Amino acid sequence: MKTRLFTPGPTPVPEPVMLRMAQPIIHHRTDEFRDVIRRVSDNLKYLFCTAQPVLTLTSSGTGAMEAAIVNTLSAGDELVFVNGGKFGERWGEIAQAYGLTPHQLAVPWGTAATPQQILEMLAQHPATRAVCLTHSETSTGVFTDVQAITAALRQQGYPGLVMVDGITAVGAHEMRFDDWDIDVVVTGSQKGLMIPPGLAFIALSQRAWEFNQTSTLPKFYFNLAEARDSLKADDTPWTPAITLMLGLDEALQMIRHEGVENVWARHGRLAAALRAGALALGLRLFASPSSNAVTSITLPEHGGAFMKLLKEQYRVTVAAGQESLKGKIFRVSHLGYYDEADMLSILFAIESALSDIGHQHPEGAGLAAAQGVFNQAARQRQGGA
Repeated sequence: MKTRLFTPGPTPVPEPVMLRMAQPIIHHRTDEFRDVIRRVSDNLKYLFCTAQPVLTLTSSGTGAMEAAIVNTLSAGDELVFVNGGKFGERWGEIAQAYGLTPHQLAVPWGTAATPQQILEMLAQHPATRAVCLTHSETSTGVFTDVQAITAALRQQGYPGLVMVDGITAVGAHEMRFDDWDIDVVVTGSQKGLMIPPGLAFIALSQRAWEFNQTSTLPKFYFNLAEARDSLKADDTPWTPAITLMLGLDEALQMIRHEGVENVWARHGRLAAALRAGALALGLRLFASPSSNAVTSITLPEHGGAFMKLLKEQYRVTVAAGQESLKGKIFRVSHLGYYDEADMLSILFAIESALSDIGHQHPEGAGLAAAQGVFNQAARQRQGGA
């Protein structure tokens, strides 16, 4: 029986990407691989909407977060981070591990920080050299408006860095790195880039590179200045994950063929349809505002049996809640290689499992609501054509 993956990482890998990775491995110090690096570099800049180099690291997204800290800051530096979930919390943990002074803005899990809250934190901690944000909080499904926050900071003359964890946002939400005047954005391979785990990506602004010149935190493998110098020669300082790079090359070409703005719109459309379907089935959404990468839904009564049915009977894997949200929510991904039919498939499985546990809802309501969203979107596209 076919299985279906609806977790926000790893996400499904497209068939052309799998086929590309199945080809015989090549050596990384060759013109053939340098051509791959050159093409990947160009397409990553397209994805991030930047003229700055986007560096590829052989690590998980957390490695890129650590690289962001150690390449721009020094021991004792103050930073502000938002703890609105497990991954926002991670900014503070990394900072503390390297002897920085992190100041936490705690918001209830399931909500987002506002520009005003960030400004108030800076007023309390005027020596802050970096503000660390999470664009899409994977653990809760919350979207944070990093564009609005950055604009508010710049309007107030904030001279420090704005660092963004875009691990489940890049490829799902609009991200205009240069236009928004953000300083660092990181993401990971197993999310919107549609390849297996193992690669991370990081872009730094000119302001961030200036911070890099005075940073005294230890760095060796994650030395971004060395990575940037190597990239100028279409090379890497260390042995790269060659097979993943080949898959990345294919995935980025798929994104460029679809068009990044179309990719953003598709994610918004899939998210809206899934949420309409869940609400029509009498379920409650957890996050507000919600990310286009993942939808978090409050577990119904008999949630344990519901999750077991999804996995064992309907062969669907979704993500459970983490830490304080364990046993309270489940999370459904629409990040990366998904389309309208996939959303109808997961809603069919959810509705069927709900029926099996005795949950009361109008038959077919979830599918009908989602289809209504898709139909309306199609009409709007036709009207704008």
